[in-house]
Amino acid sequence: MRFYYFLVILIFFSCNQKRTSDEITISGQAFGTFYSVIYFGKGNEAPRIQKGVDSVIYKVNKSMSTYIPASDISKINRGDSTVVVDDMFIDVFTLSRKLYKATSGYFDPTVGTLRNAYGFGDTEAIRIMDSTKLDSLMRYVGWDKVILNEDHTITKRSPEIYFDFNAVAKGYGVDRIAVYLKSKGFENFLIDIGGEIVASGINYNKNKQWIVGVEGIDSNVLNRSAIASVRLANKAMAGSGNYRKNRVDEITGKEYVHTINPLTGSAEKSDVLSATIIANDCATADAWATACMAMGLQRSIEALKNHDVEAYLIYDGGVFKTDNFEVLNP
Repeated sequence: MRFYYFLVILIFFSCNQKRTSDEITISGQAFGTFYSVIYFGKGNEAPRIQKGVDSVIYKVNKSMSTYIPASDISKINRGDSTVVVDDMFIDVFTLSRKLYKATSGYFDPTVGTLRNAYGFGDTEAIRIMDSTKLDSLMRYVGWDKVILNEDHTITKRSPEIYFDFNAVAKGYGVDRIAVYLKSKGFENFLIDIGGEIVASGINYNKNKQWIVGVEGIDSNVLNRSAIASVRLANKAMAGSGNYRKNRVDEITGKEYVHTINPLTGSAEKSDVLSATIIANDCATADAWATACMAMGLQRSIEALKNHDVEAYLIYDGGVFKTDNFEVLNP
């Protein structure tokens, strides 16, 4: 499972308070990027906790990584209709169905065929993408063409339909790590996987809420900078953007972005340059961020009105934020 863009920067503030517990940071690789987990406890237990975190990452990959041939999703994408999916796959499938409806189809993990065709998946890009080819590929896109059966197998209307949970699985992985930490008795922690964040409780030794930053679109990839700071308390934050990691066709010179519009099949930029979402869970934040990139500004504003998420959208000409997205330094 690979993810290429990081849209949230952690910001920590110094404090002179006396430490009451060890602040422990564990880190490693996950989903094609890096993770960091900060929690408070005993230093000698860190190897055990890290082993547990890595186990969670392994299980998410085994279920939903399109880059692992033996994963459940890879088998299903190859046409194996006998795969009995696990609870993680069911969680993400069910959430995807919910978000598909909430965004009027702009969040749709069946865009995998298109992502591959444009060169953002795990296969080579189609050399020439014309309207005829695009029309043929769109036959394999649409959440209404897939079914989760009662026996936990998946039915696809066409074998060519290709699931790609990249726009939700990383956030889901963060959520599962949070569940694991809570099962071990930890309540105050911060998890970051490539910019997808869950903040639980407080920064214990400083007795302050966790503070994270929203990255600006002009931020240098080697020296990231934030344009806004946000307090997070028992919330998740995730972002998406089309200002990096795009692909230029070598033949036509046309630029393609990695956010696909599932209604048109287009891989062109909308007027939203980046979307940062705060939600109760990171999978939901992750999915909404991707959907807003595809919807564009006006559709995003309308869609966000009726849902329990907060948004900070950078668009051509300015910034839109929902009323309850409170920044410390706008």
